[in-house]
Amino acid sequence: MSTSHPALSPVRIGKHELSSRYAVAPMTRVSATPDGVPTPEMAEYYAEFAAGGFPLVITEGVYPDAAHSQGYLNQPGLVTADHVDGWRAVTGAVHAAGGVIIAQLMHAGALSQGNPHTSERIAPSAVRPRGEMMPEYGGRGPWPVPREMSARDIADVVAGFAAAARNAVAAGFDGVEVHAANGYLLDQFITDYTNLRTDSYGGPMHDRVRLAAEVTHAIKAVVPADFVVGVRLSQTKVNDFTYRWPDGERDAETVSAELAANGADYLHIASEGRNWLDTARLAGGRTITSVARVATGLPVIANGGMHDVVLAERVLGEGHADLLSVARAALANPDLPHRVAKDAELDRFDHGMLDPEVTLANVRRWREGERG
Repeated sequence: MSTSHPALSPVRIGKHELSSRYAVAPMTRVSATPDGVPTPEMAEYYAEFAAGGFPLVITEGVYPDAAHSQGYLNQPGLVTADHVDGWRAVTGAVHAAGGVIIAQLMHAGALSQGNPHTSERIAPSAVRPRGEMMPEYGGRGPWPVPREMSARDIADVVAGFAAAARNAVAAGFDGVEVHAANGYLLDQFITDYTNLRTDSYGGPMHDRVRLAAEVTHAIKAVVPADFVVGVRLSQTKVNDFTYRWPDGERDAETVSAELAANGADYLHIASEGRNWLDTARLAGGRTITSVARVATGLPVIANGGMHDVVLAERVLGEGHADLLSVARAALANPDLPHRVAKDAELDRFDHGMLDPEVTLANVRRWREGERG
């Protein structure tokens, strides 16, 4: 491959003209202070991607309220003035390196495994999540059974997302991404087996996606008109790699259309560490990414193995997506776009960067070990 690779062509997202189609995918790093304030090390971490040629950086999941939303200890928040000040240093560093930075807003719901604000979990229904808590994020054992959310709980969640989006504006972010993927709260509403509600938030997909749509609409109502608001979706989850939407293509069309109608500026389809084709291909042969793109006309970000230049060329060339988000390969190659432009070999990702913890301190120790 050479500098003619389609991933190196410019693309627009909202008001931002990006120099290439590469984005850094959200990756949980649990490296904030105990009260959720971003650190100088986090500013260096995110700025390194922008300096390495990634024109778009999407942060790890950030909790939007001081009630039930926090998923992990040492997860960053966007709730307090100290949070805003901490993130302002991060956004400033990324902007200085030439990047656009978007904050991913995440409510963990039933999948919270470290929240100093409360030991209670909330969810659409009182259904115990599948699998067990994740040791690399500080969890052990089966998930507790969450409490079914009331109408007041739902209203509070929507208000929390909107307030966090306002804080993101104040912190200097260029946009926010609503996390409605990977098994967290908004995805718990979208998923049929975790949402057993009989009110307007349960039942058919049109109603199960209602909360994600309301969150998107509420955010758009309180941020500047040119502030980017995206939504991340997935079929698979951190605690269920095999789940697929029951009605495949029709569900993909419904979800995408509802979010677009409520103001989404882009859609980001996650693969939960799997290959894009494995998780995106539907029974009829189409992919979720291409369905979303056709149904909405919005820019769509594909995820899952996008560091592979052959796969990336196929995804873009066949019209499956407009942008490519890279996760673990970006950890190993924070200068990945520059390497692709030079046709240089990529370093292989080493799981030791995340083992036993997914922290920045662990990566630092790993790098020091690599250097001997």
